[in-house]
Amino acid sequence: MAMYAVKTTASQERTVADMIINREEPEIHAALAPDSLTSYVMVEADNDAVISRVLEEIPHARSMVPGASDISEVEHFLSPTPDVEGIAEGDIVELIAGPFKGEKAQVQRIDEGKDQVTVELYEATVPIPVTVRGDQIRVLDSEER
Repeated sequence: MAMYAVKTTASQERTVADMIINREEPEIHAALAPDSLTSYVMVEADNDAVISRVLEEIPHARSMVPGASDISEVEHFLSPTPDVEGIAEGDIVELIAGPFKGEKAQVQRIDEGKDQVTVELYEATVPIPVTVRGDQIRVLDSEER
């Protein structure tokens, strides 16, 4: 069993993956359309012949990349990345959700385990630490960049 890359029309990756799986071919085991991989779908199958046969009948599927990939090459697409990844203490962020939406703040502490960030609001008269989820902030200015 190996992974094969299928070239698709841009923005049609999920459609192609769904169509491949809906064919219910016994030799095809999985289809993966990661958001970070544009114009490609990864297909797990017993051999490339079955994929070539299926692709002939699927619109938006362009071609198959020659050669097989190992599962280790696509493993990083399977595990979700935490929302706080790429955020550092001291970064200037904007809150994009919650009661302080639109406020600017500075990152004080990052809790990767809980995927939370403690920030201090800029415009506040008294500095108040506010803990928010990682998906509720957007980095405006980073000290590292």
